[in-house]
Amino acid sequence: MKLYNTLSRKKEEFTPLGEPVRIYACGPTVYNFIHIGNARPLTVFDVLRRYLEYRGHKVLFVQNFTDIDDKMIARANLEGVTVAALAERFIAEYRTDAAGLNVREADIHPRATENIDEIIALIASLVEEGFAYEGGGDVYFRARRFEDYGKLSHQPIDDLEAGARIDVNEVKEDPMDFALWKGAKPGEPSWPSPWGEGRPGWHIECSAMARRYLGKTIDIHCGGQDLVFPHHENEIAQSECANGCEFARFWLHNGYLNIDNRKMSKSAGNFFTVREISEKYGYEPIRFLMLSAHYRSPINYSPEIIEQAVSALGRLYTCRENLDYLLQGAKDENNTDEAPAQFDEYRRCFIEAMEDDLNTADAIAAVFDLVKEINIRTGAGASLSKNAIRSAAALLDELCGVLGLLYSRKRQSANAEIEALVEKRQQARKSHDFKTADAIRDELKSRGITLEDSPQGVKIVFEDR
Repeated sequence: MKLYNTLSRKKEEFTPLGEPVRIYACGPTVYNFIHIGNARPLTVFDVLRRYLEYRGHKVLFVQNFTDIDDKMIARANLEGVTVAALAERFIAEYRTDAAGLNVREADIHPRATENIDEIIALIASLVEEGFAYEGGGDVYFRARRFEDYGKLSHQPIDDLEAGARIDVNEVKEDPMDFALWKGAKPGEPSWPSPWGEGRPGWHIECSAMARRYLGKTIDIHCGGQDLVFPHHENEIAQSECANGCEFARFWLHNGYLNIDNRKMSKSAGNFFTVREISEKYGYEPIRFLMLSAHYRSPINYSPEIIEQAVSALGRLYTCRENLDYLLQGAKDENNTDEAPAQFDEYRRCFIEAMEDDLNTADAIAAVFDLVKEINIRTGAGASLSKNAIRSAAALLDELCGVLGLLYSRKRQSANAEIEALVEKRQQARKSHDFKTADAIRDELKSRGITLEDSPQGVKIVFEDR
């Protein structure tokens, strides 16, 4: 498998250090509902994890919660609640949205506030080695002491310095230095440390948690493109200075998401949460949209595009439900069928796409090619053996499972009452009592059940997915 490494700016053959594959994904700062842009890294790197497991790897997946920072403190003060209470509330909301998107729980979801001792120990080692210094109760990292600073963003430190600034009351030695520990301010949560009461800076949290739960060198570190600088750049600097070794072998970053071809922002009035969109379209179309383009490419959200995702998913569900229906009436046959072998070609195309830097767009295209083949082989006048139908259904489930799609499918069966009504309608049709037949059809329709007549019989479709 080849993955594009932001560090080298090229695709590289991915070979893990060992088993399990160790992945750290930057998680949300839990002060609000996750927005539509957050859904992209959640979905993309969930698929990365699923695919590695599909190919036989064990994976240890860590995704943190940042549960203390300036935004959280500001929101908590605005609402008149504690930062801890705010964190609990929005971690719960995150879990609701992540489950709706079919994003699997991380193996470990560490919180910054649960790792204060690890964070302090990491900072202390940097101070001891001269990579960091204390000033006025704060602790700063000396960016220029790390010779490779800028290697992830591929910019010389002097170019990066042009955008740096020193806030009022800061005692930095250099504009590029960044905070590892922030001295306590009145009314803010704080913890005791060798430098006085305070709280961790944002960047140091991830370095400490990655080291604690995954070790000093990890296989993959991933997140959104907006995290390349300064967050991930700073993680590399502080981790490699403290640990004396490479921090992460591969850095994966997903591209930006725009709204109607414009950058999303509250001031522009085009800011949408995952919850808002899911209430109108459901969660699964959001997941489909995030996978419909290559993860490194920019992606655009608009009502028209999400509706296209709804329609595309409808084709997948229709195909899968038709296979269930056909399987009910198919006969066991002794003859061999060419279909299973031909269906395998679509698996090969799917894997080829995923092996090429997790190309979910081409992988989805392979799935729809499979659906087209199935529809041709099960169309009017065509027939497949039970073995071929089972093979087609299993392959569709297999490939969609890797992508985390088709998860809203509910295997519902008609109960005795519904079956009796369907039979009564059939008898009415045979007797040319179309008034009764139509009345039964309308009654079932009002209950979310559609009857589709075909030469093979009546197909019962439950509409409440």
